[in-house]
Amino acid sequence: MISIGPFLRGLPEEISTSKPKILKEGCCTVGNYPKSCPIPVADDPNKIVIPEKRTPEKLVQRLSYITEDSNATNGSQSSPLFAAKSFSLSLWWPSDLAAKRGKLQNQAEHEEKLDSNKWQLSFMVKNGKEKVHCGFMQGGGEEMAPKDIEYVKKCKFVVATGIFDDYDSPHQPSNISKRSESLFCFLMVVDEVSLKFIRNNVSVTEDIHGGQWVGIWRLILLKHQPYDEPRRNGKVPKILTHRLFPQAQYSIWIDGKMELIVDPLLLLERYLWRGKYTFAIAQHKHHRNIYEEADSNKRRKRYARPLIDLHMKIYRYEGLEPWSQQKGTLSDVPEGAIIIREHTALNNLFSCLWFNEVHLFTPRDQLSFGYVVYRLGGLWTPYPGNLDLVVMPPVARTSKAG
Repeated sequence: MISIGPFLRGLPEEISTSKPKILKEGCCTVGNYPKSCPIPVADDPNKIVIPEKRTPEKLVQRLSYITEDSNATNGSQSSPLFAAKSFSLSLWWPSDLAAKRGKLQNQAEHEEKLDSNKWQLSFMVKNGKEKVHCGFMQGGGEEMAPKDIEYVKKCKFVVATGIFDDYDSPHQPSNISKRSESLFCFLMVVDEVSLKFIRNNVSVTEDIHGGQWVGIWRLILLKHQPYDEPRRNGKVPKILTHRLFPQAQYSIWIDGKMELIVDPLLLLERYLWRGKYTFAIAQHKHHRNIYEEADSNKRRKRYARPLIDLHMKIYRYEGLEPWSQQKGTLSDVPEGAIIIREHTALNNLFSCLWFNEVHLFTPRDQLSFGYVVYRLGGLWTPYPGNLDLVVMPPVARTSKAG
């Protein structure tokens, strides 16, 4: 189950780059803008009862991954792909275009490829057994050292974060109980640029097995980044946590800019086990409508406007309606700085499909989350389609913050 409602309140206060302020429980505002308020968590992580059994697998009993690109063009000189061009549950993408992902092609090139190839799209779950593309194609990059592969095999409970392109500095978690220190692996995924910066500016220790540590964080180096955009590379550990750490049963992802100041066991109990959820992510504090969020991204120059427009046109063509209360969800737009998951087969499938959208379109992952929720309803849309005929919904700017 995906829970994106109550998660907004509390976590930005409990997990933040500044010291939390004690506020009364409930919805708070500062001026005209909402402000997060604490949600009570249990007091003592030592008293938390960990469920003896995992959540039953109902819709998807078994999930496996495609790691070889069987449709690769013979004699192609393009580099191996991290996420292949064909997706059995997502999109079919021409290999020459997929090889260029992470680069800003112009609008004309995108539309030419869009109109000249047959696309197939199906998000229907079939027979409870699925085999999907989910990154990590053979020779496609994101290689982990053998010592790190061996270390993460023991990790069943994971707190993960990532720093790419020297963008953030490590933040040490606080208020971590001895129980959680022994139960959780605290894993910081870095690229080579960030590792060099960390080693030059922060005290890094090395254990007898060659593992590198910054405080409680075990550094996990990924070599040979598959994209030339650090933002897109950062989506690999964020969304495909289950692929990097396949033995993990539960994971908490926090963006590198964030600081964890609550014991992770308390977060699992509050946001998963207490309500019998398996997936929790924060609701965006300003936008619920994907098209409004896309408009905000364009105005704030968060990504190339023509590519955002194409991205949204495709979603609109495939029937994605603007968010409304009639949808039965609290929002279509998440705040993905923190994600709490049980690694069920269905959640892993969702993460694969979500990443495939990020791979194919823009790295602004909040633009594709609600779409994947929508598509998993079992709808099917054939391609090719004439996007010139797509009429985008009007966008009413409901937030002064953009």
